[in-house]
Amino acid sequence: MAAKADQRGNSRVIFERGFSAQMMGIDGTWRRDCTMEDVSETGAKLTIDGSVEGLHLKEFFLLLSSTGLAYRRCELAWVNGDQIGVNFLKVGDKKKKVRSTAVGA
Repeated sequence: MAAKADQRGNSRVIFERGFSAQMMGIDGTWRRDCTMEDVSETGAKLTIDGSVEGLHLKEFFLLLSSTGLAYRRCELAWVNGDQIGVNFLKVGDKKKKVRSTAVGA
């Protein structure tokens, strides 16, 4: 493992061989194996095994253990072939977005 700062200034850990994980739809209807290439406090870069066509990637869970007890709620940031960037969502992130939209209406 190596650590470096990314473009946003967050300390990022790079896994030389990757870290096996699994993506799961918010509603639990789909799963995909993936490899976490690097991770920071705010997000990660993943390489996805197989096609992502037809999957709802806007928001999903990243399962970090086989039992699913260690996970992060993610929001898609970018796609480049079989690699994606994700932002980790904190508890209440969606509520704040909905509230700020309602206030402006």
